[in-house]
Amino acid sequence: MLKGGVVNFFRACRILKVKEMNIKIRLSILNFFEFFAWGSWLLSAGVYMSSTLHFTGVQIGAVYATMGITSLFMPTIMGVIADRWIRVEKLFGFCHWIVACLLFFLTQVKDFKTFYTIMFLVNSFYMPTMALNYSVSYSVLSKLKFDIVKTFPSIRVWGTIGFIIAAWGIDLMNWSTSEYQFYAASIASIFLGVYAFTLPKSTVMKSESNSFWQIFASQVVLIFKNSQLRIFFIFSILMGSVLQITNIWGVPFLNDFALNYPDSFAVRHSVFVLSLSQISETIFILAIPFFYKKFGIKVVILISMLAWVFRFGFFAVGNPEGIGLVFLLGSMIIYGMAFDFFNISGSLYLEEETPENIRSSVQALYSMTTGGLGPIIGAYCSGYIVDFFTKQAVKDWSLIWFVFAGYALVIALCFAIVFRSSKQTNKI
Repeated sequence: MLKGGVVNFFRACRILKVKEMNIKIRLSILNFFEFFAWGSWLLSAGVYMSSTLHFTGVQIGAVYATMGITSLFMPTIMGVIADRWIRVEKLFGFCHWIVACLLFFLTQVKDFKTFYTIMFLVNSFYMPTMALNYSVSYSVLSKLKFDIVKTFPSIRVWGTIGFIIAAWGIDLMNWSTSEYQFYAASIASIFLGVYAFTLPKSTVMKSESNSFWQIFASQVVLIFKNSQLRIFFIFSILMGSVLQITNIWGVPFLNDFALNYPDSFAVRHSVFVLSLSQISETIFILAIPFFYKKFGIKVVILISMLAWVFRFGFFAVGNPEGIGLVFLLGSMIIYGMAFDFFNISGSLYLEEETPENIRSSVQALYSMTTGGLGPIIGAYCSGYIVDFFTKQAVKDWSLIWFVFAGYALVIALCFAIVFRSSKQTNKI
């Protein structure tokens, strides 16, 4: 009898271990294709619009700006819906089916107005899925009693791998100037729409009120009742303005070296050099659990902010040859720490600090500040700074990057002074 009990115990352990491994793999697949769908067109759509559709620079910029504009309101709306009416994995699937259809129609469009309209709708339904992806993953892991801080980064890293593979695949297939890149993204979204319905069911907190705006207002009040969360969201806007600066100005910066360094590796292979930033993400994502648990959210965020100082500072002193190339490569490598230690650690922090019934809304609000309001402010302000330091069509990149580095340093100092960790304050 004792022997039978021991056998049953070990059998149960094996079943539990298989179940845990199975859900990690399934969530890794979810994250892989979520960012594969985005990576299929994000870096190459500009080339397609310029070379194939012959859009102007202003028109191309307007299309990319739809990501920030839609992130101002759609993630929050979808977050409230997920918290109150529709299970988060179902809403995630519906959004991707809509995105798939829109991308398919986009391949047939040649004029700017229609293209802009469809891309606005694409981003209206795709951008919320980033926050919904986090909510799906956190919900499943919480139900199975996983340590989210320890477990999720190793799952999320597959999203970065998916993004890199998609971007490199589009480039290697010479689809950068072809509508096939949107077909690839559409297929990935169709798969995600189906796949989402196979995931474990999340919880919907039914509301007594039928008014969307009453629910939205009450949840915003609940979120900002905590003073440290108010402070955190203010800094998420400030950091959101930083996150996109090198994405906007990195390529123009490297391209301007072509005049003096036409044969340098960094100029001839600028896409590869810049992709090192995404590759470094895969390393630093896996380091998040150690730093988060060892030092806490405040120190992790400060490390991220200081990493941005070095990211911009290395650009300021870098060039495509000699020791300058070392600084450029160093900037690419440190990007993973700068981006992930704020973006992903911040999401984990909010998951821990807020109750279950508003977590989708909180993640959506975080997506709105870091992916919407912040980048819009950063785009306009950085553009002004670049223009200010441009004389006779020549940009003083060293001064420009030092200004950005100074901005990141000021944010870090202010954050160190005013933000307190959860150990020093109460949760909602």
